[in-house]
Amino acid sequence: MTKIYHDSDADLGILRGKKIAVIGYGNQGRAQALCLHDSGMQVTVGARKDGESWGQAQADGLKVAEIPAAVKGADVVMILLPDEVQPRVYKEHIAPNLKDGAALEFAHGFAITFELITPPKNCDVIMVAPKSPGRMVRQTYVEGFGVPSLIAVKQDASGNAKKIALALAKGLGSTKAGVLETDFREEATSDLFGEQAVLCGGVTALIEAGFDTLIKAGYKAEIAYFEVLHELKLIVDLIQAGGMMHMWDSVSNTAEYGGLTRRDKVINAESRKAMKQILEDINSGKFAEEWTKEWTVDLKHMKALEKEESEKQIEQVGREIRKLFERS
Repeated sequence: MTKIYHDSDADLGILRGKKIAVIGYGNQGRAQALCLHDSGMQVTVGARKDGESWGQAQADGLKVAEIPAAVKGADVVMILLPDEVQPRVYKEHIAPNLKDGAALEFAHGFAITFELITPPKNCDVIMVAPKSPGRMVRQTYVEGFGVPSLIAVKQDASGNAKKIALALAKGLGSTKAGVLETDFREEATSDLFGEQAVLCGGVTALIEAGFDTLIKAGYKAEIAYFEVLHELKLIVDLIQAGGMMHMWDSVSNTAEYGGLTRRDKVINAESRKAMKQILEDINSGKFAEEWTKEWTVDLKHMKALEKEESEKQIEQVGREIRKLFERS
């Protein structure tokens, strides 16, 4: 069993008096900066002076500076920018201003694993990856708890890299829930696989295939939406709360028998073969190469796919059905 770290395993004292620069103020950046600030840390947000993030961070009561100024003198530099932005910002604004012996912290292992950023040898390189969107990181912290996180150490120049990572995780509230140790490659590749094959790619493809099957068979679009999409959250909540068996125990016997005896017709040998290929493409660097090329054309292909997705019937029907649940 992997060791799970809790509050008693982490010491915020290692960060007392240290300057922390949070580069990026989006989903994760804002949540993490606010949590660390409320945990008593000296936080400066690095942002563009003409960007929305600058005003937002100021309105939130945080110290804000342009990225080079935020990095200069910082003991910990947290790079919480989108993957496609990190290499350029690191090269232009972070690397030239990085203090000797500073710790570089990431929330995702992509840039380090696929060598898009090469830190100097005299820096700690660590990761704290909350397993939740930023909004939930902040919400659970405010509620007095936290979300689970992963930590990793790629480079331990100071001899205290792991302690710093645990302290940052504690500052986010994660040690109340539990922190697991991994490495950059394991986190990056497993995260990409989960997103592509299951959580984002797999689930949406399954929903759309189910919806299209019912529509082609003559079912009303609204009925199809309820049966293959609307109720999905109920099932996921049951699984998250108590595992697969909790879900099976909570649905009808008809649903359980039908699900257990028919699911292999949907996720079959061909599906598993495709999943294996997705993982191979991730581990070999093929996906990273494809994705970084997409950056050079301003995400042209992805934007086209987004437009195609937004125009599908299931999206149009969903917008109307969700209005039924709006409270005036």
